[in-house]
Amino acid sequence: MGAIRYSTNELMAVTASRLLKDGQNIVVGLGLPQVATLLAQNTHAPNINIIYEIGVINPEAVDPGVGIADPRLWHRSEYFTSFIGTLGEILQKGLVDVGFLGGLQIDRYGNINSTLVRTDGKMRHFTGSGGASDIATFSRNVYVIIKHERRKIVDTLDYLTTAGYLRGHETRRECGLPMCESIKVITNLCVMGINPEDKSLQVESIHPGISEEDIINSTGFEVKMSPGTKVTEQPTEEELRLLRERIDPAGMYIK
Repeated sequence: MGAIRYSTNELMAVTASRLLKDGQNIVVGLGLPQVATLLAQNTHAPNINIIYEIGVINPEAVDPGVGIADPRLWHRSEYFTSFIGTLGEILQKGLVDVGFLGGLQIDRYGNINSTLVRTDGKMRHFTGSGGASDIATFSRNVYVIIKHERRKIVDTLDYLTTAGYLRGHETRRECGLPMCESIKVITNLCVMGINPEDKSLQVESIHPGISEEDIINSTGFEVKMSPGTKVTEQPTEEELRLLRERIDPAGMYIK
């Protein structure tokens, strides 16, 4: 039997899906977070609750959708509330197990910038974070999917949009924010988690074919390897079939 062929995005989606547990309440963004959550629901976690910040809960989407307001995403939703209903009535009551986010930059303590970047002495503004700041503040766990480049995995953010562990150690708690249980960062090179001592990011698994040197050269700070760093497990044939035939058949996000 030949080796299984898969794209980097498929590997990232599968890796992220395996972090999710059955029965969890998950606030999901579009793209790979959405694909990963649907894969988990179709495999090991059939009872997770999918929540979009716009207020859509447990839809049976007919298509991955091109925006959070795309009605194809809302098809046969179990419940429909509002932006305030999601963030105020669900998230801020502490009912969200996982907040799935993206961003322009993330720093060594898991803080996220999704607002502006500085290039050649100029500032470039983006559309903003939506509910990301609230989601990272009140979710028990925060998972981030981001491309692994030195300009994106940085020592210092150009702008702080969303709090991770701020300056590490207990600074998040000292600023009055609830301490989340974990932050996981899934990139195209590796998976990073949080060092329990100083609350900085450290590598937990390295994707097949990637070296430690690749990660070091692509990271904007001195990145650590956690004890027992392993190789990321590859997708199974069934996971790839579900991604390609049921969840994202047009390959909008997994190619």
